[in-house]
Parts: sequence; C-alpha cells; structure tokens
Amino acid sequence: MADIQLPDALLVKNYVEGDENALTVLINRHQSKIFGFIYSKISDRDISNDIFQDTFIKVIKTLKSKSYNEEGKFLPWVMRIAHNLIIDHYRKNKKMPMFRETEEFSIFSIMSDDSLTIENKIIREQVEIDLKKLIEELPADQKEVLIMRMYQDMSFKEISEITGVSINTALGRMRYALMNIRKVIDKHQIILTN
Repeated sequence: MADIQLPDALLVKNYVEGDENALTVLINRHQSKIFGFIYSKISDRDISNDIFQDTFIKVIKTLKSKSYNEEGKFLPWVMRIAHNLIIDHYRKNKKMPMFRETEEFSIFSIMSDDSLTIENKIIREQVEIDLKKLIEELPADQKEVLIMRMYQDMSFKEISEITGVSINTALGRMRYALMNIRKVIDKHQIILTN
C-alpha cells in the first residue's frame, strides 16, 4: 500500500531494477486517464483495450531495454506512445476517427439541468448534434487540441507534451479551433442555446 505514494520516477527505477510490482502500481495509477484518452479517440471498447495493452507492451519493452530516459515525465511519455498507436491504427485501417456521443464523451456538456422538459431535451440533443458537426469540420490538429482541452481536461502543457508541439502551438490551435467554430456559427446563423 505504501508503494502507491511513491513518485512515478522511483517506481520506474524500481521496475527497471526488477520489481515487477512497481509496474502494476504505475498501470493502476494511470490506467483510467490513459484508457480514457484512447477511448475518446477510438470509441470502441475492444479496440481501445487492444491499444491500451499495446501501449504497455511498448512501455515494458522500452523499460526492459533500459532505453527510457527518466525526466519525470512518465505519464506524458506513455500518452505519446498511446497517441502514436492510435495514429497507427487509423493509418492501418485507412479511415479517419469518428467521435460518437457516449455517456463518457459528451460534446461540451453545455446544459447540466437534470430536470429537463421533453422540449429542452430535444433542443439539447440538437445543440450537441450541431456542435459535434462543427467540431468534425475542424482541421485534425485543431480538433485534437480542442478535444484534449475540453473533454479530457488536459492542460496546454500536457497537450504539448502528448502531441509533440510547443505550448504556444497548442494554444494557437485551440484559438483557431474556437475562431473557426464561431465563424461557421455566424455564417450559418446557428443557435447553440435553449
């Protein structure tokens, strides 16, 4: 139980030195965030599980080969591996990701009123459908940053580490994504409120 409080860097060091349990602690610690990231891109539980397992196979191989350079960035490093495997998955299947509404993934969750009338429920569903269409029209790099920021509640620092771009580039992509959505809303006079 005391292992749970150990920092990632020490757990990585312990695992490299032969403590198999250290990897279990790391996986348990970061499992939900990594799997949630994968699932938000794939929207298929079985494929997401496969990519999650492949991610940790790569992590294990890298750690066992002692080629991991510990800089206190274990989670962003693992997220980058997962990100690359997601890209590989889409390249292999030659299709672009499609984001579906699920209980875990709701477009901006604009309305949080639990006592919605039937009319408000229909309006809310239409707003979410319209917003989803707008997001899907964004360029891939802008869409990726917007989803990481809005749905996965990631900081721009985390986004920059996972995508491999500077924080300013991530900020710029978010800014352009919002500007592009606003332009389309203004052009087509779309109303996104009830």
